[in-house]
Amino acid sequence: MIFYSTKTASLKASLEEAVFRSLPPDNGLYMPESIPKVSQEFLDTIENKSFKEIAVEITNTLLGDDISKEDIEKLIHSSYDFDAPILKITPDDYVLELFHGPSMAFKDFGARFMAALMSHFLVKSKKEIQILVATSGDTGGAVAQGFFKVPGISVTILYPSGKVSDIQEKQLTTLGHNITALEVDGTFDDCQKLVKEAFLDPELTEKFNLASANSINIARLIPQSFYFFAAYAQLKKLGKPIVFSVPSGNFGNLSAGLLAYRMGLPVERFIASTNLNNSVPRYLKEGSFEAHASIETISNAMDVGNPSNFVRLVRFFGDDWNLVKEKVSGYFFNDEETQESMREVFSNSHYLLCPHTAIAYRGLEEYRKNSDGNFTGVFLSTAHPAKFIDLVEETLGKPVEIPERLRLLLSIEKKSIKLNPVYSDFKSLLFSKLGQ
Repeated sequence: MIFYSTKTASLKASLEEAVFRSLPPDNGLYMPESIPKVSQEFLDTIENKSFKEIAVEITNTLLGDDISKEDIEKLIHSSYDFDAPILKITPDDYVLELFHGPSMAFKDFGARFMAALMSHFLVKSKKEIQILVATSGDTGGAVAQGFFKVPGISVTILYPSGKVSDIQEKQLTTLGHNITALEVDGTFDDCQKLVKEAFLDPELTEKFNLASANSINIARLIPQSFYFFAAYAQLKKLGKPIVFSVPSGNFGNLSAGLLAYRMGLPVERFIASTNLNNSVPRYLKEGSFEAHASIETISNAMDVGNPSNFVRLVRFFGDDWNLVKEKVSGYFFNDEETQESMREVFSNSHYLLCPHTAIAYRGLEEYRKNSDGNFTGVFLSTAHPAKFIDLVEETLGKPVEIPERLRLLLSIEKKSIKLNPVYSDFKSLLFSKLGQ
């Protein structure tokens, strides 16, 4: 598969180049030059396939010219020992649970695949790489778990100090070995800006093999498309159009859904559900995009004022606003509305929602009010509610059980390096850490 830069179409890259370079030299994002369709036979029989079988088919459709079918099967089977189940919440609404991986967040789907894909290429090239990743919460834990002790790969994770939950922070600061955590005195946007500047710094890129594990890397989006297909497989028998509500921050998850749609997945509509960081819902309503400084909310992983993947979202529709809004609707909610939805769902079905999942649920219900309602709704649950235990318990007024794998983290001391959001300081630290 050949990829091009969203800023300069003539800048092309192979799969391996796009994965390891992460960003094109012009600071665009890599997009597939063409998007192949899955076969009709696959869609006709998808309800009989397991998650791994679906993942193999999608990967082979996209990357079969770059990786053998045998290696793809090995890659998928080494990446996934967890699934993406669907649960019924209301007569017409289902939750897609994406928190059954090692870090108990949806980012595990992308991070595990990416680690296996990079390892596949590194075994052949015998290179070593340095991964830089910014996190607003769950990406850091998933990347830390996915790349922990992977040969030839060192990982540096930047996260905003005081703006992730205790459990999220412990997931990315307690592993050690090849994982280093930088605690930035700023916002997620500050962290993301530092990472992007590093990739555009010729002094750094000439000295070190840098790569990113953020959703700016195309290798994150490809595996996230798997669970959209898997959800369709589980709901196909209902025979209704499907609407996906996606809790959105940096918009990698929604972009992955659009990739699945462009590959032929039958989808009636996508809902971009956000907190007060609402630049994309405003774009969908008004037709113009304006980034803003991130606003701190209780759904911290979505506190992104300038989402990197916005350019991909619109590129799937040829940058045509009219075409985008035909397939994507947007809604945003404040903290009070988020907690109200958490309480509503628990009261009606005894199902626990994390704040991000609550926003996805509320977005779906808002869309249902403004449509004929004749569809099956799917809202994505992106993290286990126990990762936000203080907030969930405060909102519901009851104790919440913490899974053992998360509970054990709380007793481990965190190890992080404090950092101001100044690029020169970050660059100096990288040279020191990476061996100069």
